[in-house]
Amino acid sequence: MEIVEVGPRDGLQNEKRVLPTAVKVEYVRRAIGAGLRRIEVAAFARPDRVPQMADAEDVLRAVPRSSAVRYVALVMNARGLERALALGDARPDEINYVVVASDEFSRRNQGVTTMESLAAFRAVAQRARDAGFFVTLTVAAAFGCPFTGEVPVSRVRQIVQQAGPLDELCLADTIGVGVPVQVAELAAAVRGVAPLRAHFHNTRNTGYANAMAAMDAGFVALDSSLGGIGGCPFAPAATGNIATEDLAYLLNRSGLKTGVAVPAAAEAGAWIGAELGLDAVAAQLGRAGDFPAVAN
Repeated sequence: MEIVEVGPRDGLQNEKRVLPTAVKVEYVRRAIGAGLRRIEVAAFARPDRVPQMADAEDVLRAVPRSSAVRYVALVMNARGLERALALGDARPDEINYVVVASDEFSRRNQGVTTMESLAAFRAVAQRARDAGFFVTLTVAAAFGCPFTGEVPVSRVRQIVQQAGPLDELCLADTIGVGVPVQVAELAAAVRGVAPLRAHFHNTRNTGYANAMAAMDAGFVALDSSLGGIGGCPFAPAATGNIATEDLAYLLNRSGLKTGVAVPAAAEAGAWIGAELGLDAVAAQLGRAGDFPAVAN
């Protein structure tokens, strides 16, 4: 099971403290040191709305480059793609484009309806693929909307059916309301469109159960953030992502190969928490330790 580290983007964007570029780059270095090989490092968002991502270009120019590591950047519109393209050799390997499943949340997040956002995605995706980017569509709030409530499975299916060609489809529980039954239902509704990735928040302590349900439903990648930091700045009470170190422990102990070294991931999670001025991060492994413990 592939773990996609989203802490440097989705993790940091909801934290109050805006970190210097050098600290963000060190965060990426520590993620790589823990064995993570696919990392979402930046978002091409408006600096006035998401000041934590104002240095997206600087981060991408500074992160270490290796053929073994793939970098992802969030693109919100055509302008975001232009910024990615303008980076030349420092551009990301992949773009992740978010379409929000409910109109109300979409308007608040991006200023357009869901279908208007989807139309923009199709145009951006075509240009991005022509330019050699791997393209992921993330359907945000696929499990529920903070403003209008339940999101029908049929709504998510409609979005996916009209999305056009995809390299990857990510279903996101942006506000952490989902349960395993929904994971199975949504997977059945969109299976076959593209390889499936899932993005879970642990707002109501269902994130890890959902991750296991995603594994059983055929998802091939799961998002998480070191330390379990993050959330959505445009959704009330949206707490952090499931924690990379906790997820890696769960998957590793379940016999799946993640490539993530849990102790190093826990150290990185504690480190970023300290840089953010947090008393403690949400992740449990930094407190409980790996098992079995390594003998001294």
